[in-house]
Amino acid sequence: MTKEMDITYNETKTTIEKERTTTIIADLKSLFKAPVLLANALPVFVGFWLALHFTGGSLLANSKLFWLTIIGSTILMAGALVLNNWYDVDIDTVMKRTQNRPTVTGNISLSTVLSIGIGLSAIGMIMLMFTTMEAAIYAFVGWFTYVIMYTMWTKRKYTLNTVIGSVSGAVTPMIGWAAIAPSYHMVPIMLFIILFIWQMPHTFAIAMRKYNEYKAANVAMLPVVRGFKMTKRQMFVYTACLLPLPFYLGSLGMVFVVLATILNIGFLAVSIRGFFAKDDDKWAYAMFMYSVNYIAILFLLMVAVTLPPIF
Repeated sequence: MTKEMDITYNETKTTIEKERTTTIIADLKSLFKAPVLLANALPVFVGFWLALHFTGGSLLANSKLFWLTIIGSTILMAGALVLNNWYDVDIDTVMKRTQNRPTVTGNISLSTVLSIGIGLSAIGMIMLMFTTMEAAIYAFVGWFTYVIMYTMWTKRKYTLNTVIGSVSGAVTPMIGWAAIAPSYHMVPIMLFIILFIWQMPHTFAIAMRKYNEYKAANVAMLPVVRGFKMTKRQMFVYTACLLPLPFYLGSLGMVFVVLATILNIGFLAVSIRGFFAKDDDKWAYAMFMYSVNYIAILFLLMVAVTLPPIF
């Protein structure tokens, strides 16, 4: 009987430990906003890759610099995202999609979250200062814009918050490029512009889908303050602004220009559908999904067309 009780106890203990580990992993993924973090790492890599391509460098010869840039920028962005979670705990308590974050559930104390955010931000900045000062400056601009100007200043007060927040995401390829060469080059400038403009319809699509939550939390997102009609018009204007941009990247080749233009026409078509949509939530989801795939395909395409020949 004692042996059976021991077996039951050990099985229960193992189950509890597994559940605890699963909870910790889930909390960390939520705290660091893992999907957002990974999405921001791609433009850094592409910026670095394209700088090598246009300067005649090789990834192997710059491997140490590459890892310093990628890891440093990722840690810095993680710090910014953690600080965003720390500051927005009152909003996250109201919004359904963020109620499982460890800052809301109390699984991780706010003082610990603050320490993690500051610590990661400092480590990331220090690492990037060992790349180039220009890359470090772009990284700081992104961090400052996201944490101070977006999270702490404009997010709750002004619909301009999306414009401000877009700057932080748009500097990511500049970080990667500047780690290799000065960024006064058409390619990194256009990457910045593309990311800046793309984030507007992308974010508006999210805001439309989460309209009730943003309204309940009193967050000044455009759909909440100005309504869906105005939001759709702005989404159309921003997607239209993407149309001419591939032609400024002719140095990536005609294949890229043609495929990127097709992607842009598709994006604009989805945007136009919004004016006739009977189900705004369904259309906003389609717009969101297209925007996610659009930016991933576009940036991966930049890498594909600049791969060195195999033979």
